[in-house]
Amino acid sequence: MRQGSLWLAMGLVFSLAGCAATSPDPSEQLQPLEASQFETRIDQLETNLASQCSRAPAWHQSQLNQQQALNADVREVGSLLRNLRQDVQRLEQREGEPVIIREECQANDILDTKTIVGRNEWIGLPVIGTYLKARVDSGANTSSLSAREISRFERDGENWVRFKLALTEEDVVVDSQRDEWIEAPVERRVRVIQASGDESRPVISLLMTLGPIRENVEFTLTDRTHLDYPVLLGRRFMMDIILIDVAETYRHPRPEYPGGKPADQAQEDELDDQLDNDE
Repeated sequence: MRQGSLWLAMGLVFSLAGCAATSPDPSEQLQPLEASQFETRIDQLETNLASQCSRAPAWHQSQLNQQQALNADVREVGSLLRNLRQDVQRLEQREGEPVIIREECQANDILDTKTIVGRNEWIGLPVIGTYLKARVDSGANTSSLSAREISRFERDGENWVRFKLALTEEDVVVDSQRDEWIEAPVERRVRVIQASGDESRPVISLLMTLGPIRENVEFTLTDRTHLDYPVLLGRRFMMDIILIDVAETYRHPRPEYPGGKPADQAQEDELDDQLDNDE
């Protein structure tokens, strides 16, 4: 027994000797901390631990919110699946019956955004101070105003025109404006190709009224005395604001101007109109 103990003691001595031989240089070992350094290190550890502990509730709350959102999604998917299963069961019960799928759509009521006019209407030209009869024609592109004695001149570096209304004795107008000169700037010119040759016509912009409509309208100036109406309203004016009821005429009252006839007498001037087919 003693001999075994002796051999054990000797083994421990050799082991310690080997450890001592491989131990690092004492100069490289950690030096003991001073009291102030120790306190500083402890304060740092406490600060780090407190910071980690303060972030823990927010992290847990974030995880809880994510879990609640996932639970809500799962419930919604489950509800959709149950509804789908019920729809399938109803379809299976209705064997042989046609399934009608109704498309729900909301149509815009175009009557709320557009004005209905007849094929002939009264218009007003406030700048000139008169009313005139007009034919509404979706086949024409630009509106047209009957004019005569058209002359060009320059004002402030811009092109202008001076003209008079070209009217017949039958045309209804404020009489004081029949021979008045009218001046307006030229917006542009249009080229008209006719059998007699090409013609360049000036285009002017005038404020025009028609029932509730009050718009600046572009008119080409040309003599229309050989036609039934001194004014033609084309697509440029009608676009997006007008619907034409060709079965009606003069849906809107005639505007009133100083020197003109009252609006309630307009019907007398409308009786002579016949179905026009020459334009």
